[in-house]
Parts: sequence; structure tokens; C-alpha cells
Amino acid sequence: MTFDLILRTVGTVVIAYLIGSLSPAIIITKLKTGKDIRKMGSGNAGFTNVLRSVGVGPAVATIICDYLKGVIAVLIGWWLFSTLTVTNDVAPVEYVKYGRYLAGMCVIIGHSFPIYYGFRGGKSVVTANALMLVVDWRVFLMILGTFLIIALATRLISLGSVACAVLYPVYTLLVTYFLEYLPFLGTENELRFRFVLISTACALAVGLMVIIRHKDNIKRLMNGEEKGIKAKKKEKAEAV
Repeated sequence: MTFDLILRTVGTVVIAYLIGSLSPAIIITKLKTGKDIRKMGSGNAGFTNVLRSVGVGPAVATIICDYLKGVIAVLIGWWLFSTLTVTNDVAPVEYVKYGRYLAGMCVIIGHSFPIYYGFRGGKSVVTANALMLVVDWRVFLMILGTFLIIALATRLISLGSVACAVLYPVYTLLVTYFLEYLPFLGTENELRFRFVLISTACALAVGLMVIIRHKDNIKRLMNGEEKGIKAKKKEKAEAV
């Protein structure tokens, strides 16, 4: 591993983690109510709890900011690795995608365990979705479709989130293998099978992080106790 690669890797990790540690849910709720969202409702610093405990407006602002910070972090990782000198016979496209995954995983860790807020953050669903969008739009559309079908049918955001976390490495494997690794119409492909394996492993790591953050939701789902999505009424939100 070259010094240049080490420097870019460390830079990506640190920058993405610090960006991820910014918590729109905590900031927006504090500005709106003067309270800590982690002491309200389910105690989670995320979109769903803001929606239930504060209201629609703050929830929309939260999801937009969570999405933007995920996109920005992954784009930074993309940029840092895009100008890397090719080493060890690795195709440039591989390094670029690995940089995106690395930034995405670190921004998720930052969102879940923010250094600015005592390492108590959210469940990273929106931030993980931003990673999926920037890494591969095809996988993103598959995940989005799956989530919408499950969430709209059951009104359980947690169920849709967990299901997508499980399917993310599966979708990634299918897309990278059939649409990127396999030669197209007999043309030579610069990618090697390791690209499929590493991409799938990264997607699996992201999925596991989301699942672990949803362990309490999974228990409630198994016991039939999970609550469906429901926004807080405006008048109640204003009284908080």
C-alpha cells in the first residue's frame, strides 16, 4: 500500500466520520422545541422519531439534511480516490468505488455514533440510502422500490428498512456480477471477480450496521408490538 493511498484512506475515514457525526435530528429538534430528540418518543435521533414527536416540517428537514450529508461524504470519498495513481494492477474504477464505499460506511458510523453528541445517534437508514444512490443508482432504485412496497403495505418503516438492509448485498451482488463483471457482447472487461466480492462485502457490512441499529425494532416486530408510521398532529407539536 502506497503512502498516497494511505493518506487518502485516512482522509476519507476522518472527513466522512466527522460529517456523519452532524445530527440534523438533534439540531433541528433543539431549534424547534429546545429539547433533545433522544429524550422524546422512541429516543432515536432520526426522521421517524422527529416525525412522531415534533412534526412533519422538522421531519422533512431532517431527512433532507441526513441525505445531503451522506451524499456529500460519499462524493468526497469518490473525489479523493478518483485521482489516485493506479497501483497493484487495480482498475481505476475499482478504487473509485471502494472510496465511495469507505466514505459511506464511515458516514454511517458517524451518524450512529456521533462524536459531537456523546456517541448516541440515529439508525442510519437515510444516510445508508444516500450511500446507495451515489455508489450505484441501479441498486438504489431496487432498494427504493422494495422499501416503498413494504412500507406502504405495512406502514412499518422499520420493517422496510430491515428488509432493504438484508437485500442490499444481494442486489449489489446481482448488479455487479451480471451488469459490470460479465463481459458485454464479448468485449474485454478490466474488472476482476474480486471487484464483485469486495463490493458485495461492503454492501453486507452496510446492511449489518443498519440491522444492528434496528435490533430493538426487530424484537418488537417479532412480538407484533412495532408501531406504524404516524405523524404528530400540528397542534400537539406546537404545544411541545
